[in-house]
Amino acid sequence: MLFTLGINTAFRANELLFIKAGQVRYLKPGDDLEIKLSKTKTYRRVTINQAVTDALGNFFRKERPDDGEWIFKSKQTGGPLKVSTLSNMVKSWCRGVGLAGNYASHTLRKTWGYWQRTECDTPIPLLMAAYGHSNQRQTLSYLCIQDKEIAGIYMSLVL
Repeated sequence: MLFTLGINTAFRANELLFIKAGQVRYLKPGDDLEIKLSKTKTYRRVTINQAVTDALGNFFRKERPDDGEWIFKSKQTGGPLKVSTLSNMVKSWCRGVGLAGNYASHTLRKTWGYWQRTECDTPIPLLMAAYGHSNQRQTLSYLCIQDKEIAGIYMSLVL
């Protein structure tokens, strides 16, 4: 569920980890989840898709947390998971499927933008707004645009 929420909402790790059961228990596709952004102290609204509601539904069928409980809680402390724990989980998941590279908690957020750009042709300004970035340079960095990709745009059009 953590992976699914991460790649479908583009919330920062510490924003994901501080979601409480009551915030998400009754969400349906098309509903909005609004979270206070830790970095800017503003609110960002994300429209929830079917994958997220399916993951939440599976979770709530197995678990019965009170509305005030963290959905991603530490077994040791009962508090929310730490970002470092999530980073280790992401590294483990990526190694488990044979991915080489440097992966961590932010990978979930970046993955959302990468797929939006490559599969949905979502314009950079829309991604910038969705991420809550203040400039395009930050968004372009997230999207991992490679020199090979830039070279390809020159090769794709002959006038």
